[in-house]
Amino acid sequence: MKLLSALKRCSVAIAAVALATVSLQPASAAPQPIVGGERAEQGEFPFMVRLSMGCGGSLYTQDIVLTAAHCVDGSGDDTSITVTGGVADLQSPDAITVKSAKVLQAPGYNGTGKDWALIKLAEPIDQPTLKIATDAAYDEGTFTVAGWGADREGGSQQRHLLKADVPFVSDADCQGAYGDLVADEELCAGLLDTGGVDSCQGDSGGPMFRKDDSDEWVQVGIVSWGQGCARPNYPGVYTQVSHFAADIASAADSL
Repeated sequence: MKLLSALKRCSVAIAAVALATVSLQPASAAPQPIVGGERAEQGEFPFMVRLSMGCGGSLYTQDIVLTAAHCVDGSGDDTSITVTGGVADLQSPDAITVKSAKVLQAPGYNGTGKDWALIKLAEPIDQPTLKIATDAAYDEGTFTVAGWGADREGGSQQRHLLKADVPFVSDADCQGAYGDLVADEELCAGLLDTGGVDSCQGDSGGPMFRKDDSDEWVQVGIVSWGQGCARPNYPGVYTQVSHFAADIASAADSL
């Protein structure tokens, strides 16, 4: 199990636009918002979506969202989730809202590792999708994270999409920080020595991505957990998408 003081980076949405204050709730791992970032421009990351339970996600296809397993409650038919896409400002009149139809949580997920899930939408969102890394070629370097989560530890959800760049942190250094990293399934990023930039509560399930050799965005991580937000010596921990690429593709085909 993760340290009880380490939190999943998700939040409970109190209002429809998910602007409520986030409570940090102890869990086997904890989710978070973007700290030390800046506002994203409208259309800059059109594959980003906001989930009504207080998480983020990305459009794997126009009718399937890739998010974190800890953001959903098991697998099966589920029409309770509202997915908002197409905008950086959640209050924009141009926001596209779609209901979920089914959820598929990673088989075997128990709070440690395997932190991915798919949400099948009742109808497609007509926006560009985000391809995922299928091998480890892009699992190092500088990554971008984006989300509507808190902009500081213990802060509030954001109306506007925030973005930040975070550098890769080696498994050895991340293991040294947390002691129980699932190295084959998790990827770490952040300013290890100084902190100050990170995903945070409310960013859970959102993508961590970078440009590939064709100058196209490719998703390498899913916001998963961390010790607080943007603390020195505690980088953000992300699901390593390349490790699960085949499983994600197979699961998407089954929806």
